Amino acid sequence: MPGRRPSASISPEFALLGFLAQRPAHGYDLHQRLVTELGEIWHIRLSQTYNILNRLETQGMIVARLQKQDKLPDRHIFELTPAGLKRFQDWLHTPTPCSVRAIRVEFTTRLYFARAGDPRLARELIFEQTHTVEQGIARMEIALERCSTEQAFNRLGLQLRIAQLRIILEWLKECEVTLGLVEV
Repeated sequence: MPGRRPSASISPEFALLGFLAQRPAHGYDLHQRLVTELGEIWHIRLSQTYNILNRLETQGMIVARLQKQDKLPDRHIFELTPAGLKRFQDWLHTPTPCSVRAIRVEFTTRLYFARAGDPRLARELIFEQTHTVEQGIARMEIALERCSTEQAFNRLGLQLRIAQLRIILEWLKECEVTLGLVEV
């Protein structure tokens, strides 16, 4: 699997690329799918969707063709290019960093597309994310042990992060059950 990316690179562009990997669509349709299917994960305005689509088109990740409409303005139908599909596939197979925000936003989006395409990949992503979170907890517990009692706020911060990641481990188990990915 490709290397990890910093959580600062979290972007809804991968959700848009994922929708386009499923089928060509116009900008408004893509935005509506984002709101309807992933709206509790991504909070994005229509103008942001169009800005991302413009950027992806400039980067050669998508192409637009005009669709004529009777009594309405022509609209752009976007399709993935081979480069866009590769970018999406690379992202889909890249582990999510051990960050609560990255897991909430990026991992959940990745899991959505993995399950839609191949439930085995979804199960693999959950397994890998569980391992990544367990490693993160272990590192933070070591850091907590090394943190002196005089560093009260550093200790509190580490304790909070550990507690959040433990809850995420439980949530990952729930993902398997909810999505019907538990092997019998």
